[in-house]
Amino acid sequence: MLTLAAMYYHPSLEVARAQWAVAEGGDKTAAERPNPVLTAQPGYSLSPSSGPSPWTPTVSLDIPIETMGKRRYRMDQARYLSDSARLGIITAAWQVRSNLRRSLIDFAGARQRESLLKQELALHDRIVQSLEQRLEAGAVASSEVGLVRIARERTQLDWLDARRLSSEALARVADSIGVTVAALQGLNLPDQISPSLSVEELMSANLRRQALLGRADLLSALSDYAASQAALQLEIARQYPDIHLGPSYNYDQNNQKIFLGITMDLPVLNQNQGPIAEAEARRTQAAARFNELQTKVINEIDGAVMSYRATEQQLSSLDTLLVAQRKQTESVAAQVNAGAADPLDLLNAQLELSVGELARLDGHLRLEQALGAIEDALQRPAAALKPSLVEQSHSAQAMKENHP
Repeated sequence: MLTLAAMYYHPSLEVARAQWAVAEGGDKTAAERPNPVLTAQPGYSLSPSSGPSPWTPTVSLDIPIETMGKRRYRMDQARYLSDSARLGIITAAWQVRSNLRRSLIDFAGARQRESLLKQELALHDRIVQSLEQRLEAGAVASSEVGLVRIARERTQLDWLDARRLSSEALARVADSIGVTVAALQGLNLPDQISPSLSVEELMSANLRRQALLGRADLLSALSDYAASQAALQLEIARQYPDIHLGPSYNYDQNNQKIFLGITMDLPVLNQNQGPIAEAEARRTQAAARFNELQTKVINEIDGAVMSYRATEQQLSSLDTLLVAQRKQTESVAAQVNAGAADPLDLLNAQLELSVGELARLDGHLRLEQALGAIEDALQRPAAALKPSLVEQSHSAQAMKENHP
């Protein structure tokens, strides 16, 4: 729902649509044929022997005729530029979604971090209170209490910083949607991180091929290259001059005269070689930009997958550590209930567990960010990859059955 709202409100999409409208106007301009030119020249003879009428009017018409398919090349260039602008809307829409997803991850992470730090701060308060009571009884040194107080103040600073990050993340959520922060007041924004998928569900040779063939920015770069090719063909065609037909009519002393003129430029001093060289250089530049973007996309996919795998392994280790800390906390709690351990030991175990939960939260956030990087590299939501993977699995199974 937030993505739909961003698609409706975010101004960058309106800019992309306006650019497409301008490019579509270029399509109409390129398809237009040149208008003929009508020239009327009224004349008057001052000679006394001008005949029955001293008026000698002349009417001429200039009809331009484009040669060598110039109009077709011009239309091709405009059509490819229009396709590039249309694909720019898709690129802008994906960027809006990516920014919204990133800001929601930051917001949810800040909210959870704030909650965990609040619990940790409460544990610090209980530990400080317990040690102060023991300090009054002379059971501990004041330096030990001072260290615990410093740790408590650090936790409070971290909690206040988490509150600040939560407010900033909410502002980024509003900005990524294209509304004010006040418009989000009262909405139940997600404060939980969405479940992740395994890396095997995200990557395959088929998906990489789909990314290289379906990313909007790559298709836009291909359209730009095709437009540059059409522009080069247009400049080559301009080596050959257009023809101007010039029929005219002249009335001279009751004599009606009709002329038919043909006009064209003579390619003597230049054969349009300069514009051809510029168009060829722009085509080479468009090809280089496409190759650069294609290499960047491949590296983005590989880097995102490697980062996701490493983060997934790290999160698995954090989960194992957190399970061990929970068992340790339960063991200490049982010892306290049995009178075999000090309640302060339980508070310290709970504090260590809180620190472990914070570390796991950071790992989970990094995993979500890595998943977002994979989505950005493929320009497809992770949930939308599942049907393709199912179809691919079924196709592979059918191939195995037909060709054992």
